[in-house]
Amino acid sequence: MSAPVVTAFSASPLDRGGDARNDPAWMAARTADPAALSLAIIDGRPRLETVEGQDRLAWAPLSRLVPLADAEPTFLGLWKEAPVFACSVPEVRSAELESLMGPGDHPDMRAVAARVPMGDLAMAGAAKGLFDWHRRNGFCPGCGQETQVASGGWRRTCAPCGVEHYPRVDPVCIMLPVFSGGAEPICLLGRQATWPAGRMSALAGFMEPGECLEEACAREVKEEAGLTVTAVRYLASQPWPFPHQLMISLIAEVSDDKAQPDLTELEAVRWLTRDEARQVLEGRHPDVVAPYPFAIAHSLLKAWVDDI
Repeated sequence: MSAPVVTAFSASPLDRGGDARNDPAWMAARTADPAALSLAIIDGRPRLETVEGQDRLAWAPLSRLVPLADAEPTFLGLWKEAPVFACSVPEVRSAELESLMGPGDHPDMRAVAARVPMGDLAMAGAAKGLFDWHRRNGFCPGCGQETQVASGGWRRTCAPCGVEHYPRVDPVCIMLPVFSGGAEPICLLGRQATWPAGRMSALAGFMEPGECLEEACAREVKEEAGLTVTAVRYLASQPWPFPHQLMISLIAEVSDDKAQPDLTELEAVRWLTRDEARQVLEGRHPDVVAPYPFAIAHSLLKAWVDDI
């Protein structure tokens, strides 16, 4: 059996304290712990610093960041037994943050993915996803009343109707159609009109109610490229905090190579041999630019090239 594919935004080093964080007294003690640290998230962008030439998340004592935050700190978990949090800091207070934490920057999360170690990226991604969810769920969708934060930021409660709301994860199937019935195996990449010149990637789409993964994969491939899926193989999954998806990657065998882009979601599709796909991954292809290295589409294409 081959080694599992480890994707960006996964492999968090934290113990999330999944049961303990539901105890208000336990959470109060973690928040008051003088060893508690916090990450600053400025409008969805984590604060970074450079240590010995390596970009890392910038941590500060929780007690010093709370006065700058525009909401309650969110508990991320225990790191080497110390509690760590994330604080949402508005852009207008970034100068104060600079004075407090020293030199650093707060780039877009996609830029962060190319700069920090895997564990740091996983923590930053979780924080961003949680804050995005909180911003969209301040009021109960059932009764319209304001909800309250609980469980260190991992739950919101509605006192009037008694409903508890939890952070949502939207499943997305992302698949690489492959055809093995010709002279040599080929895979299909697609391109959206808004992407940078030459950029191509795997096909993808949100799952719909009442679908299993295989059905969603077949529907999306038929809708976007006009192909019929005959077999599906799971590869790996990836948390994707834009704002809170779970990307589920699949290799999708199709019945023929007569692909046609739907021209609504995709402006073009292209078949590649394994050698051509390898050129894409290595940046040597004359026309096609690979998916971003931190995206699971990149892992999916590499797995097929390496025949994993």
